[in-house]
Amino acid sequence: MASRFLKLAGWAVTIGAVGAIALAERRHPLRSRKRDVVPRTVRNLAMGATCQAMITISEAPATRAIARRNASRRRGLQHWLGSGVIGKAAAFLAMDYGFYLWHIATHKVPFLWRFHRVHHVDPDMDMSTALRFHFVDMLVSLPWRLVQVRVSGIGPQMLKNWQLFFLLSVLFHHSNTRLPKGWDKALSRIITTPRMHGIHHSRDLSEMDSNWSSGIAVWDHLHGTYRDDVAQEEIVIGVDDPMAERDVAIGPALLAPARSPATRGEG
Repeated sequence: MASRFLKLAGWAVTIGAVGAIALAERRHPLRSRKRDVVPRTVRNLAMGATCQAMITISEAPATRAIARRNASRRRGLQHWLGSGVIGKAAAFLAMDYGFYLWHIATHKVPFLWRFHRVHHVDPDMDMSTALRFHFVDMLVSLPWRLVQVRVSGIGPQMLKNWQLFFLLSVLFHHSNTRLPKGWDKALSRIITTPRMHGIHHSRDLSEMDSNWSSGIAVWDHLHGTYRDDVAQEEIVIGVDDPMAERDVAIGPALLAPARSPATRGEG
């Protein structure tokens, strides 16, 4: 009974958090929109649904199986440091840092960029952009995700906690939400914020190659990849290549990895 109550409470908190982010970006927009909201949102939700389907049949069962073995065999970083708070925190941080490294790879490795580019060609950025990925990208990233789970030694419950944190973080920092500047600056020392991630979605490569964190922002600070010196009104969201506009629609987006430039900013 208690576990069922906790599960329902978790769902309520999650739905409430998503609703709060959606309301905040509507009432306090950070950037002016360039396209109609409804067609963009429907398109991005549809692409997100295909990604979730791929995750459900591939990533989810594989990562859960590894997490269960981590717990039963007491292996990986979490158990090397003890299975208490320190070990669990280390596993959580290792998962997040692994995603920071993977995100950089998706931009720097031409094959990976072909798929990740589908996410960046969105000419506006809001909560729905967080769902706009190529479904094959979920398969391409699977080997690295399995390495993350195995090396971190994360257990089933901490894996769920990290996945929930990651989901809410991605929705939050893609949202078109203007936070009070002092709040944004303070939060960006710890977590990725909308202003911070907006710079990463710039068409300017010098700006795009910054703010790689997708959850905990400390990785950008540690590696010197953090930027906050770009005004949001000066940012042009998207990708600087002649095929970007074509690949906004769903059909072309799904075909884009096979026919689009593998090098960023080149036609």
